[in-house]
Parts: sequence; C-alpha cells; structure tokens
Amino acid sequence: MNLTRILAEHVAGTAYDQLPRATVHATKRALLDSMGVMLAASGLAEEARPYRRLALAQRGRGRARLIGGAASVPVEAAALANGALAHALDYGDTFDAGPAHPNAGLVPALLALAESEGIGGKTFITAMAAGCDLCCRLSLAAVQPLDRRGWYPPPLFGLIGATAGCARLLGLSAEETLHAIGLALCQASFPGEIKHDATSPIRAVREGFVARAAVTAVDLAKNGARSFQAPLEGKSGFFAAYAGAPPDPSPLLDGLGTTFLGERVSFKPWPSCRGTHAYIQAALELRKRPGFDHERISRIEVMVGPVQQMLVTPAATKAAPVTSIDAKFSIPFTLAAALVHGSVGLDSFCAEARNDPVLLACARKVVAIDHPDWDHRHAASGSVRIVADDGAEHQLNVAHAAGHPEEPIGDEALTAKFVDCAARAERPVTGRQAQVMASRIMEAETLAEMGALLDPA
Repeated sequence: MNLTRILAEHVAGTAYDQLPRATVHATKRALLDSMGVMLAASGLAEEARPYRRLALAQRGRGRARLIGGAASVPVEAAALANGALAHALDYGDTFDAGPAHPNAGLVPALLALAESEGIGGKTFITAMAAGCDLCCRLSLAAVQPLDRRGWYPPPLFGLIGATAGCARLLGLSAEETLHAIGLALCQASFPGEIKHDATSPIRAVREGFVARAAVTAVDLAKNGARSFQAPLEGKSGFFAAYAGAPPDPSPLLDGLGTTFLGERVSFKPWPSCRGTHAYIQAALELRKRPGFDHERISRIEVMVGPVQQMLVTPAATKAAPVTSIDAKFSIPFTLAAALVHGSVGLDSFCAEARNDPVLLACARKVVAIDHPDWDHRHAASGSVRIVADDGAEHQLNVAHAAGHPEEPIGDEALTAKFVDCAARAERPVTGRQAQVMASRIMEAETLAEMGALLDPA
C-alpha cells in the first residue's frame, strides 16, 4: 500500500462541494485567526524583521504582498517573510491531539500563491482544508515521537500539510502532489535545538522556512521535477528518518475525505506556547478566589508530563527568560504573569515585563512535579497547587485549556482577537477597518480573488 499516493490522490481530488459545512466554517475561522496573528507580528516581532528586509530587497519583482504592508515581492519571498510572522507571537492555532500547528506555514504559503495566481475563495478554502487535515493526520500517525530522535515535530508535519495544500491550490495532479511532498522534504530538517536553545529566535520564525519550501516544491513539481515514489512511508522516507518506524496508517486513512480534522483545531486565547495555557487558565481562576493574595504565596506546584518538560527546564532560565519567545515557552513566567497582573496578552512579554521584579519573584516559586500517567494526550492539560504563607492551599486541575474544541472560542471572541491584533500591525488597522476585514475573511468563499483580503478595508 502506497500511503503517499493514496493521500496525494485524496488531496488532488478534494472539491469544495465535498467539504462539510462545519469544515468550511472552521477553515475560515482558522484563516481569520492566522491573518490576525500575522498582522500583529508585522508590527511586534523583531525576530521576523530580517526575513522582511530580505523580501523588501526584492520589491517590485512579484505579485505577492507582504502582510501588514503594501510591498509586492516574489512568491517565495512573500511566503518566507509572511511565514516568519505566523508563529512569531506564538498566538496561532494548534492541534492539541498531536504536536502540530497545521495552519502556521500553510496560510502564508497559500496566500502568496493565491494572490500571485489570482485564485478565488472556494479553491483557497478547499486547499486549506485539505492541507490542514493532512498535517493533523500526520501528527497522529507517528508511532514514535519525532523529538526522541532529536527533531522538532510541528514544522515537519506542517511542511507536508502546507505542500499538499499548495499543490491542491494550483490544481496539481496526484502524481505531481506526491513528488511535491518529496521535494519539500529535501528542503528542511528542523532540528530539536529549536526548542533547546533558549537564545535562538528560530522558534519564532520557523514557519517561514515551511511556507517557502512548500511554494518552491509545488512550483518544481508543476514544472516536471520528480522526487520519490513513497516519500512518507518509504524505507528511508519521512517516518523512517524522523520517527524511526513506519507510520500507523489508521490516523492517515480513517475517515479520509469525510472527516476533516481542521474542525478539531484549538484557538489560543493567550499569546504563548499552548502547553502553558492550562496553567495560565488555572492561575486566572485561582486568583479570583476569596482571600487569594499573590503576595502571600510561598510555593507553587505545577504538575507536568513529558510534553511540558521543555516549558519548565532548566528551572532558572524558565523563571527569568531572557527573550520574548523563551518567556512564551515558560510555565513559571506565564503563570506568574497571570497571578500578578491578572492577564496575559501581547504586552506581557516585552523587556519591561520580563524584568518585572514582582513577577520574577513569583516565577521563582514555581516547582515542577512529574505526573506519572501524563503523555502527549495531556498537551493542553495542567494542574496548579498554590500554598500560601499561612498554610492555606488553592488547587485547580484543567483537563482542556480554553480554546480546545471542548472549550471553544466563539466567532465573536475570535473576531475581537483579530481586531486587537490588526491594530498592532506595521501599518495599524483601525477598529472599523478591522471589522470589515474580518467580515471579508469570514465570507472568503464569495471572493473571486483571494488577494482582495489584503486590500485596504
């Protein structure tokens, strides 16, 4: 059984009229969220500026615009620069069931191609739904975690999903889609040092490499380039190389074409690593309890599993993160921000916030305790126990952090997030303009050309 070919045939054959109504709506919600996050990052993310400068050096040579600006650049340059924005604020959607950010590389790649080629909304939504679904399925199919072999899983799964989505957008055949996946794999590796090096900005901008590789791969395949016959399940293919074992075919094939896992994507209420969210939520709720006073805390215990280990170690670094992106990957810092300030937002990770002595003192009180039964299924779970100086205890367990499909964020709240993000763009978008943009995105299927989403409201 050639799994890659089956998946490629599915992607190439997916049609808008076959998509469930819930899938179309979920896809537009993800597009709204992704575009808002990229707009905010265009004004806030210092880590993404080198990629933007590289693209701007090529202005006038292409038809794809940069998010948050007006410059037109080549497709590959737009995909790289806009992709670098997609995860820079750590505010984009996630697939909690697997280690994936399925739309972070996919959306900037699709936007660049769609604008350059004059592609309409229905085709775009179809491509996005297919690419997102495949990414989510891949993240469930690895029988061995990719990070055990030293890789960083989210952009690796995202690379394949983004490539498949771009192939569908351009109408590639199943054969061309299969080869595009192999061509994409030849362009990226994503070592686990991305999460281990606390000083590295690559965690913030990694999706730029995903988006650019996807765009290049489909362009090559469209022009006749060939790669491998079984790039995913081959003897030394994707799963063998990165997971060390063949994939479980069930998550890849069960419900293929009828169930689209983009409906199970989680949206972030707070701009930090998804693994911190259950702890933020617990802290915000505990803070409301009668008699609670963060100044009287003597000890904070957080229950963690393997997924959360990178968010609590090394303890000293996580309690006093040096960079914004490292602060977003810290349970002690984000939890302390929630306890001390009662909120965690886009302004919570600036240099001033990272040097707040009260917040840092609170973060140093966090102690991580391993939960013997937690695994990847608890990626969005958390447990917090706070002991006061008088011995009083406050504890809360969170099974699914807010934004999970079981604890969803509604369209109104998602639009409010978009409006807040748009106001922080390199070229700020006013509230009324942002509302018009949001409405246009949520009616994307009516657009003759998706480039209209980047026009001034």
